[in-house]
Amino acid sequence: MRAILIITIAFIFSSCLRLDDNLYNLTDKITEYKLDNYTGENDFVLDNSYQIQDSLVHLFTLSSKTSSESVATTIRAIYIGSLSKIKTDTVIMYCHGNKWHMDFYWQRAKLLAHVSGKNKYGVLMIDYRGYGLSEGKPTEDGLYADVDAALQWLKINGLSNSRLIIYGFSMGTAPACELTSKPRSMTPSKIILEAPFASADVMANDGSGINMPGSFFTNLKIDNAEEIKTISQPFCWIQGTNDNFLNINTHGEVVYKNYKGLYQEAHRIDGADHGEIPVKMGFVNYLNTLSTFIKK
Repeated sequence: MRAILIITIAFIFSSCLRLDDNLYNLTDKITEYKLDNYTGENDFVLDNSYQIQDSLVHLFTLSSKTSSESVATTIRAIYIGSLSKIKTDTVIMYCHGNKWHMDFYWQRAKLLAHVSGKNKYGVLMIDYRGYGLSEGKPTEDGLYADVDAALQWLKINGLSNSRLIIYGFSMGTAPACELTSKPRSMTPSKIILEAPFASADVMANDGSGINMPGSFFTNLKIDNAEEIKTISQPFCWIQGTNDNFLNINTHGEVVYKNYKGLYQEAHRIDGADHGEIPVKMGFVNYLNTLSTFIKK
């Protein structure tokens, strides 16, 4: 048995299975953001009825710095909506997943810009450091600092805590939970988690098939299942029952069960895999679900 374990461990390391390396998927390099003209892989593509007029699409840069850094990192951001109305709008801070860059998530951001009606709410999305055209190298601290830099921008532009909704998808559920549990520049009023992972430990054990401490595979400290316990804001959880990347039973259900706040709702989408939620729900149903939750 000991020999089998040694062989298995050797195989894992020879395959470079380090969660903190594999969590960040940076393989699709770009030289510019193409948005609607992006022709790479997509989970779905919206029809023309979801088109956003150019004057409401703003690409810009932000400066992000962790507590241990002396020099800021430049990251890229996209805001959908009128900049002059941030003071009065509700804004969805969308924290995307581990795959690629904002072009890949552009269709999702556009879809969110139709919650409760076209451009009823603003939508802010960033590329974390190392993603897309953002500078730097991905780190857990950098992930939180990057999203907080976006929240600081919203605050400077007049957004109040009561009108901030934070939405995390997949890897993006880590900064969503962290910055709701331990607020920095702003305190979100509500939190939406789509396909959240429970913790780095659970991801490591699920991925390796070996019940060993997550520290054996990763230096990440991410633990959404613990952080959700300290979040009191209304919580909406959405996940597919056929999620082959983050098992709904070992990840999403655990996060949902651990919530102890004011209000929660669950949407388990039958037959949906990790990136299929909006399609399997149907865009109208997906938008109505989010609209109803945000208006509660």
